[in-house]
Order: sequence, then C-alpha cells, then structure tokens
Amino acid sequence: MYAPLPVADRRARDRSPATALFGLAEDPREQIAALQDRRISQIAAVWPFTVATQVVMCAILIATGLFAPASSGLGASVWLLAIHAATLAVVSGAIFCVLRVPALRQSRPFQRNWMITLGVVAISALLVSMLWTVGRMPAGPLQFGCFTAVAGTIVVTAVSVHAVRAATLGIGIGAVLTLAALAGVGFALATALLCLASLAVVTRKLAQVDLDRELDRAEQAGTGDLAVRMIAEFEGQGTGWFWEADRQGKITYLSAKVVDDLGLADGAIGQPLTALFKMDSDAPGTERTLAFHISSRTSFSDYSVCATTSDCEQWWSISGRPVVDELGRFQGFIGSGSDLTEKRKSEAEITRLALFDGLTGLANRQRMRLSLDKTLAQLAGPYRSTSLFLMDLDRFKAVNDTLGHQAGDALLKLVAQRLQRGVGDAGLVGRLGGDEFEVVLPSMDNRDKLAALARDLIASLSQPYSVAGTAVTIGCSIGIAIAPGDGDTSETLVRNADLALYAAKADGRGVHRFYSDDMLVGAKTRKLLEDDLRAAVATGAFHLCYQPVVSMKTTQVVGYEALIRWNHPTRGLVSPADFIPVAEECGLIEAIGEWVLRTACIEAARWPDRIRVAVNVSPIQFANPVLPALVTSALAQSGIAANRLELEITEGVFLDETTSSEQMFKSLKGVGVRLALDDFGTGYSSLGYLRNAPFDKIKIDQSFVRGAAEPGNRNAAIIKAIVTLADTLGMETTAEGVEIQDEIDLIRELGCSHIQGYVYGRPVSAEDALRQLTAQNGVATPSGFKVSRAPRTKMLRSAGILIDGVRGDVRIRDISTSGAMIDGISVDGNPDGLEMLIELLEHQMVPARIRWARNGKAGIEFHEAFNLAKLNQAPGSRLRRTG
Repeated sequence: MYAPLPVADRRARDRSPATALFGLAEDPREQIAALQDRRISQIAAVWPFTVATQVVMCAILIATGLFAPASSGLGASVWLLAIHAATLAVVSGAIFCVLRVPALRQSRPFQRNWMITLGVVAISALLVSMLWTVGRMPAGPLQFGCFTAVAGTIVVTAVSVHAVRAATLGIGIGAVLTLAALAGVGFALATALLCLASLAVVTRKLAQVDLDRELDRAEQAGTGDLAVRMIAEFEGQGTGWFWEADRQGKITYLSAKVVDDLGLADGAIGQPLTALFKMDSDAPGTERTLAFHISSRTSFSDYSVCATTSDCEQWWSISGRPVVDELGRFQGFIGSGSDLTEKRKSEAEITRLALFDGLTGLANRQRMRLSLDKTLAQLAGPYRSTSLFLMDLDRFKAVNDTLGHQAGDALLKLVAQRLQRGVGDAGLVGRLGGDEFEVVLPSMDNRDKLAALARDLIASLSQPYSVAGTAVTIGCSIGIAIAPGDGDTSETLVRNADLALYAAKADGRGVHRFYSDDMLVGAKTRKLLEDDLRAAVATGAFHLCYQPVVSMKTTQVVGYEALIRWNHPTRGLVSPADFIPVAEECGLIEAIGEWVLRTACIEAARWPDRIRVAVNVSPIQFANPVLPALVTSALAQSGIAANRLELEITEGVFLDETTSSEQMFKSLKGVGVRLALDDFGTGYSSLGYLRNAPFDKIKIDQSFVRGAAEPGNRNAAIIKAIVTLADTLGMETTAEGVEIQDEIDLIRELGCSHIQGYVYGRPVSAEDALRQLTAQNGVATPSGFKVSRAPRTKMLRSAGILIDGVRGDVRIRDISTSGAMIDGISVDGNPDGLEMLIELLEHQMVPARIRWARNGKAGIEFHEAFNLAKLNQAPGSRLRRTG
C-alpha cells in the first residue's frame, strides 16, 4: 500500500498556501483517498475494453484447444481453459461493479484499495495460468500466437489498472510467480522474493511521486481558479480593471465595466489603446504620452486618462508593461487601471477647501498669497503695477459680543457679497480670517482711482445691514500698497499694506491710507522701542513718580496718582504715551502693571494712613480674572488698607462689556479698593457705565479743563454737568490737568471735589511726596501762571499807539488772539486799565487796555479776539509760536 508522507513533509504541506487557500485536506491519507478515487474512476472508464480483451483472449484459447489436433495434447486442457474463462468473466464483472457503483467505489480507502488489488491479483493469476498452459503447448506458430494473445491481454489489463499502483503490483506478483514456476521451485522462490521487494520499493516511490504530482496539480489548478474568481470579483466591484493589447497596441482584452463606461457598443477588442484613452496633460510626469510608450515598448505607471469621446467627466489611472515570451520576443502589453473619478472629485473638494474660505466662499489666505505671487511674477515690460488693499472691519467685535457669533458669520457673508460687487472684475477679493479682507488689483496704480474705489468700498460696507432681525452698522479701514514701488514681493507688499492699514486705524478708522516710507521708519522705530521695552522689563528700568490730588475744601493733599517713568539710557525720558501702547500690543502691559501696583502699594505704606494712592489699570489687566487676587496680594505684601488703594479704569474696559466685566467690578469692590473712572468725557462715554459700574470717583479729562476759564469757552458748562451727575450718584470728581491758578477758583465754583495738575506741583518721587505731606500739614500751595491766556506768538514788529490823543511808537514782542506784550511804552502813574488804540495792521487801529506795565514793557488786552492770520500777510512781520 501507499506509505504516508514523512512528518516533516506533512507539516510543510499543512503550512503551504494551497492548504489555506484551496481547502486541501490537512491529512495526507485523505489526499490519497481522493487521488485513488480519481484513479479508479479512470479505470472504470476503460474497464469494459479490458474485459472485452480478456474475453477475446479466452475465446481464442478455447477455440485453439477445441480445434487443435489430438496429437497436440491440448484437448485435455480445454476444460481447464473453460474454467479459466468463466472465472475471468466473474472476477472481471465483480471488478466492473466495484468500479461503477458509487457506494462501493466511495468506501473507505483501505477496503476499496484491497478489493481492487485482490481482484486484479485473481485476474493476474488466471491470466498467468493461461500463460502457463500456453507454455505447455508444442512449439510452433499456434503456441506463439496464443502466447502473444495471453501476453497482450496481461499488458492490456496492466495498462488499464496502471493508475492504481497496488493493482499494478498485483499483476506484477502474478507474472513473477508464473515465471518462477516455469523456472523451478528453488530458483522461483529467490526470484519471487527479489522481484517482490523491487516491486514494493518501486511502487512506494511511484505512489509518492504520483501523490506529490497530484497535489501540485491541485494547487496550480486551485491557484488559477482562485485567481480567476478574485479577478472577476475585483472587476465586478468596479474598483479596478485589466487590459491587454497585442504587439500593435490594439486591445485584446478590456474589463466589461470599462467598456460600458466608455460607451463602446461594439466592444473594445481590436481598437488601439490610444484611440480609447487620452491623457491629462496638466498632471505631473506626463511628458511622455501613451503613444510613445506603446511604440517604444516601455512601461508606464499611474497615468491619468479619460475617454477620448467624452468631456472627461470620468477619469482613470492606467498602468502597463510590455510582455515577452521565454525567448525574449515582445508579445504585447498587459496592464491594469482604477477609477479616479471620485478621487479627483475629492481632490478638487480638498483644493477648494484649501484655497477658498469655507464661510464666505471668497479666496482664503493661501489662495490670495498664490495669486499675489503669480501676479507679481508676471510683471513684465518697462512698467506694470499691482495694487493691494488690506481691509479691517471696524466695530465688528461688538456685533459678535452683542448678537453672537452666528450673527457675526452672517454679517461676514453680507460683507463678502458687497465687496465682490464693489470690486467686480477689477481684482480678486479674499478673506484672510476673522474680519480681515484683502483685494488684489492687477494692472492698477492710479492713486485717484484707487482712492475712489477705497472710498466707495468704505461707504458701501458702512451702510446698515439686517442681521437676525437687527439693523447693524459697521465700518471699514483700508491700507493700500502699490507694486513695484511699495514692494516687488508678496511679503513686502503685504507688510507695507498692513502698515498703511495701521495708519488708517490710528487716524480714526473708516478711512484709507496709502503706504509711505515714513510708515516703515515708524514701524522700525516701534520695533526698536519694543525690544528696548522688553529689556527694561527684565532689568527693572522703570520708576514711579507721584502727582498730588488736592481737596477743594481743605486744599490739603489727600492722595497721589502713581505715574510710571522710563529713563532710557540713549533715548532719555520716554513718555508713557509712547511706550504704554507698545506694551499693550506686545503683551508686556500685565507685567508692567503688576510691578506698578506692587511698587505703589509698598511706597505708599510709608505715607500717613489718610493718604490714598491711585494706580492706573489697563483694559488688558482688567480682563484678566486674576486681577482681584493680584490686588489682594499687593495689599497684603505692603500692609496698607484696601480703601487707600484707588484703581483708575478707563472707558476702554467697557468695549467688551459682558458678565465677566460685571463680575470683575464685584470682585474688586469685594476686596475693598476704590474705583475711579479715568478720562471721563473722551472716547466711548456712556451714562450706562455709571449706572452699572460701582465707581467712587469720576476724573474729568484735562481736555475739558484747559481753557475753561477763558471767556466764551463751553468747557465750564460741560464740567458743571459732569459734576452735577456725579453728585447725584454720590461720586467724587477730580479735575485733571489744571495748570493755571485762575482755573482753581473756577473748578471750585463748578463744584469739583478734587483737583490734580501742575498748578499744585509736578510728579515727584515717593520720598519727596512724604516731605510734602509733612510740610505745612500737607496743605498744597498753587504755583505757575495766575491768569489763563491764549497761546502766544513771538514777533518783531513796530506799531503805532494812541493813548488819550497822544500818538507814539512801540515794538510788539509777542501776540495772541486776546492780547500782546509791547516794548517801548512810557506812561506816568498807574497805567493798569488805561484804554488805548494800537495799529496792528496798516491804517487799522485795534482797541485795547493795559493790564500791567513795568520797565518799559506792558501787557495789553484786546477788547475783541484778533485774527492772527491777518498778520501773516502783513509785510515786515515775523511770527514764531512760543506756546
């Protein structure tokens, strides 16, 4: 029988891909059974011919025995031949039944194989016995003919059952035994054993070879079947397809789905590949065409193609390689493809998202940058320009804060629509982010046209919008830069347009500004100032000065306002008006503000307990939730009472009026500090601030105080209204910037509770402030000019005067709209209040009175304000403003 495969071979076979992919039996015995079943089926197909051959052979032997002469000695063997023939018929019929009946043929391999083997051995023994009988015939043609018939029948039977090695072994055994019997007993035994051993070894090896061959065939067949199934499934899913072309590049195979997509009713077989597909010439790596590769017989990969007969709504990726036979002869092309339509749509959508703003549909920052770069790169000829608008919406943040971000998004869409209508085909409009927009205007550099377009855009965007059922009004500021004069690269042009936009915002918003070189100089100066400011914060280069706040009732100093000072080693004294805005923009204001707060509290701790200290708080500091904790820490560190600290807050904190600002006011009042509204009357003043915020004091801005004592000035009425409002709300008032002594009486008459300004002293150090408090029990003494006067202009001019009918000549030293100082006058007695006429213009006498006179000089006051512009046109006058 068949020996099983060695263990190592079985394990190797178990791990083979055929076992996993094609369902081959893991047990080799099952493989042998399947193999035997196929081989027995083969025997069953040819067994009727074998039986017919055996019957014919038996008939020949019987006929030979019956009709042979009696002298041949064969007559006695006729009955033996007849028995042989009958037995052969029975055995062959039984074998035929076994081969043809499935129930018997599909029995267990052991039983089936031995059944076939025993049957064949029986047939072999019968046939060999016939051969023995023939061997006893007398030599001659009859013996040779019968011998040939018997031997042929044995060969036919052996050929019929050669597929089953066990059956072949049975025939071999019968033949060996017969030949051995003819040769003699002793020699027969040795020969039989040797031949049987040889047959067993050969049969085993042949069985192993057959098994391996069948398994390989099964694996190859299974691989081919699986490949066909997988290819069919792959093509059926539509994700990929295959093609084949002959040596001329004509299609010999193309997946059916692609044929349908191409709309080829007659099929694609026989058509050139280049007639079916055309390449995407814009794709990278397409310098060589399909026709080139077909003609040069070279490979190509991932070429984007579409149908030559359509408008390229559907795209494929196609690859191919040449095919050669074993002799290296070119046979054609074979390749594959995949559908790119959805991928290209996705890429187009990704490109759209990458280059367009998702909210407004305008070009985004990246596309605007690419467009600007491309436009600037195309500048050709002697002169060609490109203009750039940078735009920023004014008061947009208030819309987000009051109506919500959804309303803000809706507003941005409306703004985008107005911008596109306003610009039209003149340029490309884009949104950079937030409320920032940009417009690229190729081939446009006329400043008048650009200014007109900017004004139209500002006017259009400033018209009311209807958002969420609410009328909304915003504004717009525009910065303009023109290439190549203002920059020949996108980076330079955008930077300069941004500087122009910054200038437009600084000039009050709602306007446009063109870039100029001084803007860049100012930006560089500002950058240097920022760098120096960072170094100053790190090294502690600041110090504090304190300006007194005087009570109008007692004229005593009741507190000081802490003012930061920066003495730069090379710039000198830098004004806070210059570096505080820079600190707010670059994020240093919180560190500076904390230092001011802690330092002011520590230095104020040495003053008397009744003296307060005021510290300015930036809107950025006010928006930080940690401010109350910071204030508490500064008070605890210095040891001063909370009511001695006064935080001065500007109206800028109300630009972002939310519940968080209300909570901040409550938290600060919970700490116990005083709150003052600084610079009231400027910026975004609103009575709602005073209603909602718990202020203890209102500080009237110095712009209302200056000139309030001059006749006809309305500032006094404004101050009176503010004071009345504050008194009604139970708040104190402080007039800032008082410099003239006659303004003190006015401020007192208007009802202000406190006064602050140079009239009671300039800011001093903490030590000097302590000395002021100890001297005269803290009573403040006014200083400086006693009377308010208009700004004076220096001049050198002769003029005639007329006093009591007496005419004389004087020299005018300085002059203002309200009076002048003259030199060369000589008046007896006390001239104060003396009326006179002075010839300021030729043949025009102006009435005036003398206010004071000494040492040949006198100050005169005009009865009516004089227009100084008339003197600029008079010959011989030289004016120089002195203040």
